[in-house]
Amino acid sequence: MMHTTPVNPNATPEATALLQYLHDIAGTKLIAGQHTQTNPMEEVAYIETVTGKSPKLCGFELLAYSPNIRMEDASEACRVEVEENRNTMDTALRWANETGGIVTLTFHWFSPLGGHDKSFYTEHTNFDAERVLHDGTPERAAFFHDLDAIAVQLQRFQDAKIPVLWRPFHEAEGTWFWWGAKGAEVAKQLYLLMYEYYVHHYHFDHLLWVWNSRLPEGYPGDDFVDVVSVDVYLPHYEATDYAADYQSLIAASNANKVAALAEVGFLPDAALLAKSKIPWAYFMTWSKEFCIGETYNTKQRLKDVYNHERVLSQKPVLTK
Repeated sequence: MMHTTPVNPNATPEATALLQYLHDIAGTKLIAGQHTQTNPMEEVAYIETVTGKSPKLCGFELLAYSPNIRMEDASEACRVEVEENRNTMDTALRWANETGGIVTLTFHWFSPLGGHDKSFYTEHTNFDAERVLHDGTPERAAFFHDLDAIAVQLQRFQDAKIPVLWRPFHEAEGTWFWWGAKGAEVAKQLYLLMYEYYVHHYHFDHLLWVWNSRLPEGYPGDDFVDVVSVDVYLPHYEATDYAADYQSLIAASNANKVAALAEVGFLPDAALLAKSKIPWAYFMTWSKEFCIGETYNTKQRLKDVYNHERVLSQKPVLTK
């Protein structure tokens, strides 16, 4: 039995309708999505220029809202990324209101304590995620301090009645981010702490909870996940429906949940998906060079995907 009602029993009508929509189209249609890290949304403008269509789903980034960003000893690359990402929630709200498109949020969370440079990366911080799980630790206090800061931004979407595909602690199967550095079990407990706080303390009923891993020991459980998802960056292009990734994802979670390609480097092949009917509800191509230019996705493949009868997009919004 496909899970079509949100795990939060108090989910807003808008969130409930969005999950139902994702369920209804999965396997027959595919929502085209694009991550965009900057306020000009140059990836979306590029897609519109190349294809005449615009993504129906857009991903926005919260990293610049991290409370513990230390610009004084940050690299140039870090400073540029933070500056480019400032005020992205203003852009997300405006885009959602103007287009009716689907919003998904990613949070490259600078470590709540310590760290330097891009401290969402494990290599740049000594923050111990496991200590968040223990009462009375500075790590736990800092963790909730940051949740309060991000709640201010999430509240804006609830006030505007905009549902959000909320994908915290992404790629928790790996150790490259601090939330995955102590293993998938710790990442799962962090997810559950956040879920409890945001659903029962803040009453954020507009969030659909997107789990983003493929390790069974990291799965928070059916009662806490609306959408199961995976990020896939192939080493080189091949025409694919990402079937093997789907199988590994549902083996780690539940085949009755809506499934998504939360990040891809290479576009899925819409013609292959039309044959295999692998039930991805949406894909989201990553930003910058993964979209713009032809290093990863050629203009022809972009056209092929966005103009395929199975793929759901919308009319141009930036170049109209």
